[in-house]
Amino acid sequence: MSSLADQLVSGIDKALRTLTGQHAAERPNPAGDLAEGEMEDQARRHAAGLMRVNHTGEVCAQALYEGQSLTARTHEVRRLLESAASEEADHLAWCEQRLQELESRPSALNPVFYALSYAMGAATGLLGDRVSLGFVEATEDQVCSHLEKHLADLPLEDERSREIVRHMHEDEARHGSAALEEGGVAFPEPVKKVMTAVSRIMTETSYRV
Repeated sequence: MSSLADQLVSGIDKALRTLTGQHAAERPNPAGDLAEGEMEDQARRHAAGLMRVNHTGEVCAQALYEGQSLTARTHEVRRLLESAASEEADHLAWCEQRLQELESRPSALNPVFYALSYAMGAATGLLGDRVSLGFVEATEDQVCSHLEKHLADLPLEDERSREIVRHMHEDEARHGSAALEEGGVAFPEPVKKVMTAVSRIMTETSYRV
């Protein structure tokens, strides 16, 4: 079993790779060979802003799972978190590739969001595996709602972004269900509303910065 020092060194390495775009997707990009739609400049900028938000969300997901894995109590929970994080890494790579195609860039605030998310994940893990898994479900529930709004808001011509978001939604919903099945406690609605308010800060700032 890895020592705490080993886990911290590994965590720093993962953070650097996440923030510098060094994650390679294990699964093919769902946009595949879809043709690039013709978009006006304003629509392209809007699509880029939405995909930048999604990219930042995946940066936060890597940090949350890493923090939760650090403080998880059991091997089974740690394995579930690491499996979900692996699929989220695919999302991260897909979003980064799409930003490049849209001639845009990730949010400059990603290092700040990563640090805050890592601390939140570690703190949640210290409250116990049931709470930590419940936090996964609550987070994924909000992410799914967020992605559904993006599917409605992305330009119809941007089928490449839309296909990526669809696949992300499928994965996120499955991660949330798996967390509850593993024993996670369902969070009450008032707590979820607070989480929504906090996440709104991330989405509104990363869209622009």
